[in-house]
Amino acid sequence: QFELVESGGGLVQPGGSLRLTCAASELKLDRDVIGWFRQAPGKEREGVGCIGTTGVSPFYVESVKVRFSISRDNAKNLMYLQMDAVTSEDTATYYCAKGSKVCSAVVAAETYFFVFWGQGTHVTVSS
Repeated sequence: QFELVESGGGLVQPGGSLRLTCAASELKLDRDVIGWFRQAPGKEREGVGCIGTTGVSPFYVESVKVRFSISRDNAKNLMYLQMDAVTSEDTATYYCAKGSKVCSAVVAAETYFFVFWGQGTHVTVSS
């Protein structure tokens, strides 16, 4: 059965970096837009960003723009979320998802467009 699996989460110090990976089974995702989202304890799930099928011009929400980068390797069927200069506000469970036909500023911030979700990987930013 098709599933998305996130990995790479863990403990990182403020100002540090971490790279999360999203892998897919059964299906190739080279024709799918991928979104990254996160949910902090006690808060609603929020958008991080999205990336188009070719990896050109990904979009990010304002809170992570410049610090985070989304990329993909279609040959390996993998998607990535590079997190740099992290702060305690970045502590959350991170999810990758697919289902949107396009990637835009609106899509990057909205869960509505995505149908298939991974189980998430937790990131803790602490000194």
